[in-house]
Amino acid sequence: MDKIGLFFGPIGGSTDKVGKKIAKAFGEDHIEFVPVKAAGTAELDKYDKIIFGISTLGRETWDGVHTKNDWDVFMPTLSEVDFSSKKVALYGLGDSVTYAQYFVDHMGVLAEILLAQNANIIGRCSTEGYTFEDSQAIYNDEFIGLPVDEDFEDYLTDERIEAWIENIKLEFGF
Repeated sequence: MDKIGLFFGPIGGSTDKVGKKIAKAFGEDHIEFVPVKAAGTAELDKYDKIIFGISTLGRETWDGVHTKNDWDVFMPTLSEVDFSSKKVALYGLGDSVTYAQYFVDHMGVLAEILLAQNANIIGRCSTEGYTFEDSQAIYNDEFIGLPVDEDFEDYLTDERIEAWIENIKLEFGF
């Protein structure tokens, strides 16, 4: 079986931590970690199966000064890739309490870009069991990927990952 490229950012923090949990649940021998900070089209072209991990808010938001983060630099690269032959799964980090009206919004922003590049996005999740006000990551009444709240619902993360992995394993052909 081909390896799955798990593209994530930033390095360190919750997105990285959840990516490692996903790899462990999936089987680490099937996953190659690729920080988006150092990735480009060459890295994306290596994989037919991709998992993207993105957070909605980060330190730049808390500080009130926005500097280009890893995803700001990497995201334009996505429009240079034809994803029509790739299967893509997404997970997004967000805070469902403090930012309930923006819960995992960047997962939705990422999905828009990927769908415009003909990506076959797998691993949608029901909104059931989540408390939030609004999200750009809702497509046809489901989350476009796996939403994770490590701030207020970290006790649910492992269970949510396990259920999601069972779903995407089948869709990835494992």
